[in-house]
Parts: sequence; C-alpha cells; structure tokens
Amino acid sequence: MPPPRPYSDPDAVARISDLALRSRRLVEGAISGLHRSPFHGFNVEFAEYREYTPGEDLRRLDWRVFARSDRHYIKQYEEESNVRATFLVDASASMNYKGDRAALSKFDYASTLVVALSMLLTRQQDPVGLVLFDEKATTNVPPRATQAQVQLLAGMLQACRPGRKTELGGLLRSLGDQFRRRNMIVIVSDLLTDLDSLYQGLDRLRFGGHEVLLMQVLDRDELDLPFDGPTLFADMEGDEELFAEPRAFQRSYRAAMDDFLAEVRKASGSRGYDHVRFLTDEPLADALSRFLHARLESGRVDRRR
Repeated sequence: MPPPRPYSDPDAVARISDLALRSRRLVEGAISGLHRSPFHGFNVEFAEYREYTPGEDLRRLDWRVFARSDRHYIKQYEEESNVRATFLVDASASMNYKGDRAALSKFDYASTLVVALSMLLTRQQDPVGLVLFDEKATTNVPPRATQAQVQLLAGMLQACRPGRKTELGGLLRSLGDQFRRRNMIVIVSDLLTDLDSLYQGLDRLRFGGHEVLLMQVLDRDELDLPFDGPTLFADMEGDEELFAEPRAFQRSYRAAMDDFLAEVRKASGSRGYDHVRFLTDEPLADALSRFLHARLESGRVDRRR
C-alpha cells in the first residue's frame, strides 16, 4: 500500500492564520462581517447547529441542547451561513505528475492547499465542501462549517487515487444546476483540458451568481521542459508515447505553454474569474500567504472605488 498522505502543512496554516479568504461578490448571509450580504432584516429559517466559539454572543446559545448534551451549540440560520466554499479538485491522471524539483505531486500539493484553506474558512465560520472529479464527479461532500468537516475532506483526499481523463467543462455545466444557493467555487486543477468547454462551464456558474476562483497547480517541468538527451514522453491520460530529443522542440514547447498560460489568465480576467497559479516546487506557505495578501489588498482597492 502507498504511504499515508496527511496533507497537513503546519507552516502554511500558521502563516495564513491571521489572514482571511473573502468573497468579492454578494453572498447569502454573514455572521462575523467578513462578507457582504444582500439580505438584512429578513425573516430567516433555521439551517443547522454549529459549535459555540468563545467570544460569541451568549444569547444565541441553544440552552435546551446544552441541557441535553452538556455542550454549547449555536443555532445557525440561513441568513447567517456566510459564504459557502466548494472546492472542485482535479483527480485526473495528469495530477499524478511530480518532477525532480518538487517535493509533492500536483495532486498532493493541491490537496494540501485545500486542507489549509478549509481550516482557514471554517475558522471564519464559512462552510466548506468538496467535489473530486476526473471525467465526472467521483465525490461530492456538501458544505459544512465544522472542524469535523475538515477532517472528512482530508480523509477523502487521502483516499483518492487520481486516474482517467479530465472533462472539466461538462462537469461544471452539470454542477451549475445542482448548487441551490450561491457558492464560492474554488477549482483546483492543472487546467489541462479543453478551454472552450471550460469557459462555457465557468460562464454557467457565473450566470448562476456563483463566485469562481481558479487555482491552477503546475509542476515547473511543465513550464520549461528541462530534460536533456533522448526522452520517452508518455500521455498520462492516454496510451500515446513519444521518444524524442527534447532540445529539438524546447523553444516551441515553451512558447506554446506561455501562450496557454497567457490565454487562461486573459480569459479569466475578461470573464470575471479570479485566477492564481501555484508551482509545486514553491513552498506552499509562501505561495498561499502571497495569494491571500494580494487578494485582501485588491479587495481594499475595490471597496475604495
């Protein structure tokens, strides 16, 4: 059996503990004021219980539950559910790649990233959920805002063995009909998929009022093709193989990859999706802290405008 993959990065968690992942769009409800809400003063319905956090208003404790269980719980209402973040994690075969310069494969890096952000979001009292996908959704965990939920998501990621091909665009179109409430959809993938189909799926989500955040995870080998001498290249999501001399096409490959990355960045910006790129040879703590700082700063600029 393969060794366990804990997907815990204490350095990354510590570095982002004083930061926040805020929604840029209106979300349905806010408890702590992190996110703007379109609903104020409406009659709201009970949604679920969540554990009491020291410092919260004691008037919101459910004393009947305390009398039965000797534990402190808060009634959480629909209006108070903050942003609901659903992570869509690419579990296709290409995410298995790990170059010599990286400590983790793309999937392991992506999973560690998701667990760190899930811990941050649940501390903000924001529910987090998970969809694992390749050609279709293989796992779908609805959002909840508990520490037990983070443990559940980490366990799902640890049990996953990426395989098969990617078909992200069709998946997004189908998921767009399943999300009943507005979500922050965080897609964690190498985005090595059909881009036209991807954009159609993303547009469907945006039309439904969801906020989209693209987190593209790549290995540096995929950027610069560093191999010397005759090399056997294998399609990780197919059966094709190519024995070639990399130096013969390194320049054209790098140009094509630069064009691909520029296209994703430009299309994301013009359509209103946030896009950030992570490289697996970069310490996650540095990359994640830099991303959250930049997002918070750009949010301040937006509010000033």
